[in-house]
Parts: sequence; C-alpha cells; structure tokens
Amino acid sequence: MIFSSLNHCWIEVIDVVDLLYYSKKCPYIGCSNQINIMIKTILSAFAIAAIHTTSIAQYTFSTEKMAPCTEVKNQQKTGTCWSFATTSFLESEAIRMGQQDVDLSEMYVVHNIYKDKATNYVLRQGKANFSQGALAHDLIRAVTKHGVVPESVYSGRDNEEEIYNHSELEKGLKGYLDGIISAKNIDSHKWQNTVDAILDIYMGDAPESFVMEGDMKMTAKSYARKLKLDVKDYVNLTSFSHHPFYNSFILEVPDNYSNGSFYNLPIDDLLNTIEFALMEGYTVAWDGDVSEKGFSSKNGLAILPITQSEEQWKSPVPEQKVTQQSRQDDFMNYSTTDDHLMHMVGVALDQKGTKYFIIKNSWGEISNYKGFLYMSEDYVRAKTVGVLLHKDAIPAPTSKKLFTSIK
Repeated sequence: MIFSSLNHCWIEVIDVVDLLYYSKKCPYIGCSNQINIMIKTILSAFAIAAIHTTSIAQYTFSTEKMAPCTEVKNQQKTGTCWSFATTSFLESEAIRMGQQDVDLSEMYVVHNIYKDKATNYVLRQGKANFSQGALAHDLIRAVTKHGVVPESVYSGRDNEEEIYNHSELEKGLKGYLDGIISAKNIDSHKWQNTVDAILDIYMGDAPESFVMEGDMKMTAKSYARKLKLDVKDYVNLTSFSHHPFYNSFILEVPDNYSNGSFYNLPIDDLLNTIEFALMEGYTVAWDGDVSEKGFSSKNGLAILPITQSEEQWKSPVPEQKVTQQSRQDDFMNYSTTDDHLMHMVGVALDQKGTKYFIIKNSWGEISNYKGFLYMSEDYVRAKTVGVLLHKDAIPAPTSKKLFTSIK
C-alpha cells in the first residue's frame, strides 16, 4: 500500500500500475478531471514514499510521522507563496477529514485578494502595503467570503504552458490605484470595475458557477461547504516577547495588510505545539525567513550552522543555540522577516537523532527531495514568524492556558 506508513491506505500498487498504464492511452490533458487528480495524487504518493527514508550525500533521514498531502506545485514568478502554502494546507485538512480528489485553485483566492487589497489601498489613501504578498489567514478569510474552486475550473492563466508572472499585473494595478487616489474625486463603482477588468485580462475571468462531474452545478461558496472546512477552526500562532505571552496581537509585518491577530506563545510552547500537531496527523502552514545562508532549496535543507561551510550540505553539523531573546533580536533588527510561506507536513530525524520538520515548498520539484525540504528544529526555532493550524492541534494544557488567558 502506498500510504500504509501514513495510516492512509488508499490505493494498492497494482491499481497504480494499471492506472498509469491506461493513462498512456489517455493523454494528460484529455483525461477526465477525476482521473487527472487521481494520477496527480499517485505521483505525489510516490514522491512522499521516496522521502520516508532518504539519504542524500551523508544526510540520512528517517520519517517519524508524515501526513498526506497533494503534489508539489510551482508558484513560478509570483509572490503568492501564501496561497500555495495555505491551499496545500487546506487540501491536507480536507484529506484528513475524509475528502478525496482535492486539488484547489490557488489563483482563485489570489484573484479575490488582489481586489481586497485594492479596496484597502484606496480607502487608506495609498498608506498601506499593496503587493503580491499576503499571509495564511488572508486565504482563510477569502475562502470564508468568496469560497474556493477546483484547479480544473480556474487556473489563473490562459493555458498550462503559460508561466505565472504577476510583476506587470502588480505594477499596473498599483499605478492605476495611485492615479485614482491622486484624483481625489472617486467614483467607487468605476474604479472597482476597472480593477476587476484588469484582473480578468491578466488572470482570466473567475467563474461565478461551474459544473462538477455528475452535472452538479456549484458556486465557489457551495464547493467550499462541500469540503466541510470550518474556517473558524484555524488560528494563527507566533512567539515574540515585545507583546505579552498567552495573549493575541496584530503581528507587525508588511504582508499583514489585513491586520490579522496572532496568539503569542513562548518559543518552547510554540515548538511543542508544532511537533504535537504533526505527530497527531495535522499539518501546519508555516511563515518565516528563508534568507539565511543555511537555507538551500537546491540542497533541500534549512539549517542554522554555527560556521558556514560546504561541509554543512554533506553531513550534519553543529547548529546555533536559539533563545527567546536571540529570535526577538533578529526580528527587531530585520534579520528575521516574513519572506516565505510553506507547508509543514511531517517530522524526521537525521542519523544523529537531530529533529527536522518536513516541508512542502511551492517552487516545483527541485532538489533530490522533489520539492520537499528538511528544516532543522533550530532553524524553526529561530526563523519562524508565524504558523496557522487547526485549533484542535494545540496540546490541551497549552490550549487551556492560551484561550483562558484571552478570555
């Protein structure tokens, strides 16, 4: 069984062989949506199985726990990691709750967030962040307001060969909005309709409704309800000492344009919560800094070595000691910023017993780990800006202390 070690036994190997054989007679683009998604799920399963016990150079990882997740995708030349990471997170949530054949559209949410950011930017008279970036809770909020659709219904580009690139779109939208703001006399209907038109030109028309297999007509909201994802179940956590612990605060990072609140935990409690969640079969949307020299997507590693050297990519090396104060200092002096969001899906140990978190990235199937990477516990401790997870994934003592304090 492919997912036997994941406690998620869906497909026998013989079924995989048969399906891949018949898929040769049914070209990928021509297959039905259900078969397309099943093939993607199978290929993703092989990728997951390949990293359960992995040895690259002198690193040998053994997986302690890994939750089911969908295939690695590629955000390409866009700053939409937040959508790819959190969409992957929601797909794993849907799988955890018994859904199958889940492949959600990242760009449908991006389309709606651009509109939301445009309104925010104009109402704040240009004194707000307008960029491609956002955070995990923005996707959750957008799904609540607008719903979500399958990737097969809306890809956000004209064809599969087109590369995602939002540079011109972002600059064009911002330039237009700056012009509207400077005009001082605003007709809200006209400028908002123009924003919609610009987005439709660059990303394609977002569907108002669509037909699922079986001729069932659905909207984005009804499809979101079908997935049975209760957005009220998801919470943000962080760990910074310039605000009281076991309270919530608005995290001061540029991409938090919507002023989302985060529950604040001491770093030890945050690390324990992340590990507990993963070991219990949940996954985590991770936001953090990837500018460190110890972060290498091509090597599939994120580590925090005491001394930088080429040896660190060949075998485990001693890492820096991270404290609450050291991570706070890095945040205050901009050494730690919210560069990138990714999807935490598991826990592993190297040959020395050092703990790593298995990360699904959104930069395509790069490195020997096919788009996954191993992030050391010290790196997570130092460079995590925030996480989003299901509230039931928080250990009971921490949850009780946290939510009792908030009340």
